[in-house]
Amino acid sequence: MTRAMGHAAAAAAAGGGQREKVAVTGATGFVGVRLVEMLQAAGYDVVALTRDPLRARSRLPDGVDAVASADWARAMRGCCAVINLAGEPVLVAKRWSEPIKREIKASRVRATRRVAEAIQALGDEAPPVLVSASAIGYYGTSNAESGFDEAAPSGGDYLAEVCREWEAEAQQAGAQRTVVVRVGVVLDSGGGALAKMMPVFQLGAGGPLGSGSQWFSWIHRDDLCALLVESVRNGAYSGVINATAPRPVRMGEFCAALGRATGRPSWLPVPSFAIEALLGEGATVVLEGQRVLPAAAESKGFKFRYTDIDGALEAIVRRGI
Repeated sequence: MTRAMGHAAAAAAAGGGQREKVAVTGATGFVGVRLVEMLQAAGYDVVALTRDPLRARSRLPDGVDAVASADWARAMRGCCAVINLAGEPVLVAKRWSEPIKREIKASRVRATRRVAEAIQALGDEAPPVLVSASAIGYYGTSNAESGFDEAAPSGGDYLAEVCREWEAEAQQAGAQRTVVVRVGVVLDSGGGALAKMMPVFQLGAGGPLGSGSQWFSWIHRDDLCALLVESVRNGAYSGVINATAPRPVRMGEFCAALGRATGRPSWLPVPSFAIEALLGEGATVVLEGQRVLPAAAESKGFKFRYTDIDGALEAIVRRGI
């Protein structure tokens, strides 16, 4: 049990068994499903804010309520916090056309605006805490060693623009405490980046994407979810938090570590031109990166379970992809 879970469970016990409730958007996604499990283990009740309550109930653990978007404000009443994870995947297996780019942005902005409007509608009954996801794409791309902490300025590319608008919507909610969590590449079994890369490695054809020198700022899914839980529980968390492991690596180092963890070779690079031909402008997601550091989380005493890429990948492979 993480420290965040222990504190929340103790608080529930101290309150005579009355559990606080957290509302979650994106609860059926790769991160959301695990987050719901960890919130329940930490002593919270969970309500999933969703477009499809029937699908959500089929994917989520027992005891989770699922509420359609028309009733989000009602569902938030009595919650201690809202965690907003909604948004279409950035890395799609096709070229970034203008319609796809518009949908990537709109899915994040629309969902966050809907959350903000529901919080505003509740007035004095609104949840006091909003934890809203963003992404490290906020910083733009850079190959520099110095890296980005939470005080770094935003970049000038498309993804940075998406993140700025996404974060601005969260601030419009006017919650008593707002935490914006800029998330790196999330690693675990069953989804995310590894779900796309593992089939290639299992065929013995794995290797770095592009030059392999681009930064890869990653975080294990369990650490991300623990950080989200702590952002709800701990009043010291406010403003921007980078959700990345303390030791980012280059893409080549990541692929070598994945090869070691799987016992497969990691020698066959995928040339940049091939990725650009497939993804167009979207190729920047994998061919360019940034070194992002979790300065705020570490300054608040958050303890990452997975700090090095070898340990994280070995644990994931042991559990099974």
